[in-house]
Amino acid sequence: MRQKWQLLVSNSFLIGTLLAVGCGVGLSAQEKTGTPSKRVCACGAHPPGPPPDRVVVPYAGEPADLQPFSKFATPYALNYIHPNVYSGAGRDLPEPTGLTEVRIGFLGPIENNPEQVFGLRMLHGAQLAVEERNAQGGYGGKPFKLMLHNDYNNWQANAVYGETRPTDPGIWGSASDEMVKMVYDDKDWAVFGSISSESTHIALRVALRAEIPIVNSASTDPTIPETYIPWYFTDLQDDRVQSYTLARRIFTELGMKRVALLRVNNRYGRFGVPKFRDASRRLGHPVVIEQKFMPGTTDFSRQLRVIQASRADAIVLWTDEAPAAMILKQMRKMGMKQRVFGSYRTLGPTLLADAGPAAEGFEAVFPYDPTRKDPRWTEFQSRFAKRFGEQPEQFASLAYDAMNQLLDAICEAGLNRARIHDALAQIGSYDGVTGHMVYDPNLKNVSPMYLGHVHDGAITYRLEPIEIKQTPPSTSAGIADPAKPAKPYAYLPEVPVSFVGPARHDSPAGPIRVVVFGRDATAVTHRASVADAIPSSWKLLPIDSGQNWGVAATELVRALMDQHALAIVALDRDAAHLSAQLALKSFVPVIAIADDRTLTSTNLPWVFRLPASTSPEAAFKILKLAEQKSGANPDRLRSVLASGEHFGKQFFAVNGEPGVPPM
Repeated sequence: MRQKWQLLVSNSFLIGTLLAVGCGVGLSAQEKTGTPSKRVCACGAHPPGPPPDRVVVPYAGEPADLQPFSKFATPYALNYIHPNVYSGAGRDLPEPTGLTEVRIGFLGPIENNPEQVFGLRMLHGAQLAVEERNAQGGYGGKPFKLMLHNDYNNWQANAVYGETRPTDPGIWGSASDEMVKMVYDDKDWAVFGSISSESTHIALRVALRAEIPIVNSASTDPTIPETYIPWYFTDLQDDRVQSYTLARRIFTELGMKRVALLRVNNRYGRFGVPKFRDASRRLGHPVVIEQKFMPGTTDFSRQLRVIQASRADAIVLWTDEAPAAMILKQMRKMGMKQRVFGSYRTLGPTLLADAGPAAEGFEAVFPYDPTRKDPRWTEFQSRFAKRFGEQPEQFASLAYDAMNQLLDAICEAGLNRARIHDALAQIGSYDGVTGHMVYDPNLKNVSPMYLGHVHDGAITYRLEPIEIKQTPPSTSAGIADPAKPAKPYAYLPEVPVSFVGPARHDSPAGPIRVVVFGRDATAVTHRASVADAIPSSWKLLPIDSGQNWGVAATELVRALMDQHALAIVALDRDAAHLSAQLALKSFVPVIAIADDRTLTSTNLPWVFRLPASTSPEAAFKILKLAEQKSGANPDRLRSVLASGEHFGKQFFAVNGEPGVPPM
């Protein structure tokens, strides 16, 4: 199979017309446009030096309101704003002689892999760039040749399964094995790939040891270029830029407050959504719930029911087109009308074809505008369709641009891996077939993304910067009013914080156990007034918080899990916070006697706060009245406490705060 892949590329040079067999003077900055004409390889006639130091602030173009802790402190140092400069001796290695071809390694999922269709599209984009460059003379008459390696290549099972052997992203050794082959067996000058961030991370570690550039066009994991390893270059905006773009659209422009996440449970999904969670929290609207599904899932009803119960007004999908289409159809069938947004892999012709009318109104970020009429783009579409029989999508188009930038770097630097890195590191901007790209010191594209919107069975695109839109001051003098209260940076829930999970069984027969946790808990339980406040069927379990916290936590766990306590009465702030964490795991309500409102601002449905001036006896009376209606069941007890019903003069608001009676 591998020989067939290689012939697909190498034969293109043999049948092409050599427009130039010698080395030219290279390309000017204006000529680096992604167009196949005007490309004459300089063969390292004027190799670049080490990249100069430059500072790009803020990192990844983060606006102030999306920067970590920007509302509370100014950092004394910033990471990732200077170039990762290679300082080794590789630039002094002489260019080899006697070569008949210039090899470039390709690592991607191109057979026996769930992402094979994406890998082949990426391969086709890279192939077209190589074929066109070879038709213009290659590297001084020597053809460029892709050396193809399958990602997740389970070579250990080859003897048992043959070419149909199973592959899996968990085979971490595969990427390192293939990288070693490309570096030391194939003797490649650079490596192109991969899609999975697992493989790319591992390949980057080998690149650090072998000192070989890796050019990527498909992995969005933001942690890859943040390793301080200088050998990585990518022309695709990462998950940070995608997430900030979505957050700006959803929270700032549309004013939505309750957003749910639904993602695929693989590394693409796991490492994609954290940046959106960060952005939503910094904009004052933390994600209300996150649901996940395994690759290959076709029934999303359970996840959608949970999201529906969370009262989310929007959903963000982090998956691919086919699952996104199924989710949209199942949502509409269930009567869910929430706005839906997605990562860049959710948008395209497959979504339109599979989802049909259910895709109406769907929005997703995208790295470029595929509907524009720029001649450079339309001519590329025609050449690609003629060569491969289909229109280029994002994996193919970005691979074409990335490969052309790599080929330019090789021609500028010559056959020296360190100098190829230098040439890549000095690409500050690039105009490719997909549009204008801007690179930060970490050699990643940070240009603004586009927002695709589905309407009437078609997708329209518009540029969506992440910078907040400035509005003029509202005062007549044109100066902001200092007496006007600042806009809140945090949002406290105004709708019920509910529990969506399996129903719990009643407590075992016998006395109803209630934990009393806090300083002097034992003394409190021995008060005569406390004995008068609780039913005779109750048994109080005192746990003093003044002891070692590990011991206290252990006693709490035993009371909740082994003795099946119905509820916790926390006597102070510290005891309330630890109780809340354990209640979240054990599903029991907590009556927290404390003035700390953060106890009820984190969307925990099990915490009900009373002012610190409340006596333990009063807390027990409230719990007794609620238990009389719920019975010995923690789930029903929580529902009664959260119902807004009065227990004497006290009731709880929808978020667990003590209710304020009307005046």
